[in-house]
Amino acid sequence: MARHQLRTVVTSVHERILSTLAIVPVLLLASCSGGPKIALDPESASFYETAQLIMTGEEKDIFTHLPDLKSRREFSGDFWHKRDPDNYTEENEFKTEFLTRLEYADKHFKEGMPGWKTDRGRIYIFMGPPDKREEYFTHDNRDVRGPILWWVYYNYELGIEFADEKNNGTYRMVRYEGNFFEALDSLKLGRVPYRVGAARKFVNFKVNYNVLKREIEFRFPAEALSFKDEGEMQRADLEFQVFVYSKNGAKVEEFKEEKTFRQPLTDLLEMKEIMVSLSHEIRPGQYYLDVIVTGKDGALGKTRKIVDLKIK
Repeated sequence: MARHQLRTVVTSVHERILSTLAIVPVLLLASCSGGPKIALDPESASFYETAQLIMTGEEKDIFTHLPDLKSRREFSGDFWHKRDPDNYTEENEFKTEFLTRLEYADKHFKEGMPGWKTDRGRIYIFMGPPDKREEYFTHDNRDVRGPILWWVYYNYELGIEFADEKNNGTYRMVRYEGNFFEALDSLKLGRVPYRVGAARKFVNFKVNYNVLKREIEFRFPAEALSFKDEGEMQRADLEFQVFVYSKNGAKVEEFKEEKTFRQPLTDLLEMKEIMVSLSHEIRPGQYYLDVIVTGKDGALGKTRKIVDLKIK
């Protein structure tokens, strides 16, 4: 959906509700249906209570299988590190922003429960303050007794509607315009956007393990990388940080490796994907592979991917 479409004020809320746009499942923003698989100590329970909001499904599975406080503390440290947009500063800007949004949501979106548990509170925590807010006290929707809210996020090309259906101050997320789930998945991974012209996009790359070559293969969209000019050759320097977890939650290993990609400009212009491989043996088994890729000198912003890996 183009940005100018989001700026257009829809004349009738009733028309928006009757449109063919997707309806959000009722349980989308509900609390996690499955609690931890083992009893948590107070410190771990406090961390999990709010951090689960931005955990991926794989991270929840890993954390809820960890056997003791030591392993959960290690997970917590890794959890915030993976989302830190700049490892060269003392502050973890992502964590600071998350806690700031959590505090704001708790203060401004209470509906008989902590604000971060409400639909508006959770959307605020995920995406921050909307770029534009609309509030309709009168509308044509007879199923909604109270006001209807419309939040717009230009960077995500997304519009979200909340309705106070019973006119009791409780707002439920009922509809969205744009790719809500893509934005949500990116935010949970803590991805940092790169810029193409004036648009903000996220780097979505592919990960595969080549058993015969014993290599982890990465494929990036060619337009996602920026290259240094070295005469006839183009160069991009990348740093890979790889976490390997077993399905019982244990961290099997963690390693870093730097890799340089070089290609003649004439060949590069014809390429749609850039493939980079790391030589690394992973024994047969079932794993979660959590990969963070950081570009040097502007080659690529920090981006991340988690894949379910089965090696025979």
